[in-house]
Amino acid sequence: MPRTSAPPPTGSPTAASDTGTDSALTHGLKQRHLSMIALGGVIGAGLFVGSGAGIAAAGPSIVIAYAVSGLLVMLVMRMLGEMSAANPASGSFSVHAERAIGPWAGFTAGWAFWVLLCVAVGLEGIGAAKIVTGWLPGTPEWAWVALFMVVFLGTNLASVTKFGEFEFWFAALKVAAITLFLVLGVLAILGVLPGTDAPGTANLSGEGGFMPNGSEGLVIGLLASVFAYGGLETVTIAAAESENPVQGVAKAVRTAMWRIALFYVGSMAVIVTLVPWDDPKVVEVGPFYAALDHLGISGAAEIMNVVILVALLSAMNANIYGASRMACSLVARGQGPKRLGRVSSGVPRTAVLVSSVFGFLCVLLSYWRPDDVFPWLLNMIGAVILVVWIFIAASQLILRTRLEREEPQKLVVRMWLFPALTVVALLAMVGIFFLMLRQPDTRDQLLATGALTAVLIVIGVVRQRRSATADPGTAGPGAGTTSG
Repeated sequence: MPRTSAPPPTGSPTAASDTGTDSALTHGLKQRHLSMIALGGVIGAGLFVGSGAGIAAAGPSIVIAYAVSGLLVMLVMRMLGEMSAANPASGSFSVHAERAIGPWAGFTAGWAFWVLLCVAVGLEGIGAAKIVTGWLPGTPEWAWVALFMVVFLGTNLASVTKFGEFEFWFAALKVAAITLFLVLGVLAILGVLPGTDAPGTANLSGEGGFMPNGSEGLVIGLLASVFAYGGLETVTIAAAESENPVQGVAKAVRTAMWRIALFYVGSMAVIVTLVPWDDPKVVEVGPFYAALDHLGISGAAEIMNVVILVALLSAMNANIYGASRMACSLVARGQGPKRLGRVSSGVPRTAVLVSSVFGFLCVLLSYWRPDDVFPWLLNMIGAVILVVWIFIAASQLILRTRLEREEPQKLVVRMWLFPALTVVALLAMVGIFFLMLRQPDTRDQLLATGALTAVLIVIGVVRQRRSATADPGTAGPGAGTTSG
C-alpha cells in the first residue's frame, strides 16, 4: 500500500496527484505499446457496427457529422493531453478535475467513468459471445463471456506489460484491417480495382441527395457519431505506466488529428461513396460488410465478424485496465474504499478483480432482468462520456491559467487558441445535451445519466464537506487528497 502523507497546500498545481499510486505501479509500457494503444483506441466496435444507424439517418451527410464530432473530440484530446503531459497520473481527468475544481469533481468524473467502463466490459463480452456462438451454435453465450473475462482478468492481473502486449497485437490487427479496407475502397472509387466500376458521385447525390433526411437526420447522425469516439481517454491513463509518460502523451495527442480523420471520416466517406445509404444491409449487417459485399469480396461477413470480435475483445481488455487504474487512483486520493487500492507486484489486483466482477454482473443482469434493470443500466451510462468531456474542458480552462502563472515549463502540449477553443468546445457539449433532449431515443439516456451524475455529485460534495470539517486545511480545489 502507498504511504499516506499530508496533502499539499490548497490550490497547489501538484495537489490531488495520485503519484503514490503511480510510483507503486510498474512502468512496464513501452512507447510502442502506448503508440498502438492510442492508434487502436479510436477503432472500436462502435465504428464497425454502430455507424450503420448514423448512415441510415443522415445519409451521405454522415461524413459531415463525423467530421464535426471528430473536431470536438480532437479539442477534448488536446485539452486532456495538455493536462496529462503536465501532470501524468493514472487517474487522468479525474485527477485534473480534482486539482482544478475540487474533490467532488474528481469523485464524480472518476466513479462515473468507472461505472461506464465496467458496464461496457459486460456489453462487449455479450457482443463477442454472440459472434462466437454464431460460429459454434449450441454453445452457451454466458460460458464464452466467462471465458473472455477469465482471459483478460489473467492478463490484467499478471502485469501491465502483458496488458500492453495484448493491446499491441489487438490494435495492430484492427489497424491492418481498416487500412486494407480503406485501400480497397479508394481503389474501387478510382475504378482501378479489378471487377468494379467507379461509382462517381451517384450514391452521394442520388436517393434524396447528400442530406436526404434534412437537418434532423444530420442531428441523429451527429449524436450517433459522438459516442463512437469513446475509448480515446485510455491512452492518458496508460501513459502514467509508460517509460516516458510526458513524451508518450504528447506524441499520442499530436497524432490524434490524422488518426480521427483517416479512420473515422475516411471510412464514412468510402462507405457512402460505394454503397447507397439506404441499402438495408448498412443497418442489418453493418456498413463495412455492406461495402465489402458490394466489392464482391467473398466471405465479407466472416471477415467483418473476425474484425469486430477483435475490436470487442480489445475493448474488454482496455476497459478492465482503465477501470482498475481509475479505481486505484480514486482510492489513493481518499475517494473510495482502501482495500480497492491495494497494489501487489505493481498491479492493483483488487481493483482489477472488482472491476471484472462488476462487468460480469452486468452480463448476468442481461439474462435475469432484460426488460427493466439492464436497459436502465444502459441508459445510465449513455451520456457519461459527455459528462467526462465537460469536466475535462472545465478543468483545462482553470489549470492552464494556473500553469502559465506558476509552472509554464510543464506546458509541453498546449491547447490551440486558448481560451477561445476551450469555450467553443464547452458550448458544443452543452449544445449536444440540448440535441439529446430533443430526440426520443436519446432523451432517456440523458435523463438517466443525469440522475447518476447528480447522485455522485451529492455524495462527492458531502464527502468533501466532511473532510473539510475534519481538517479545515484541506478545504478547496485540489485538496483533501492522499498522495505520496
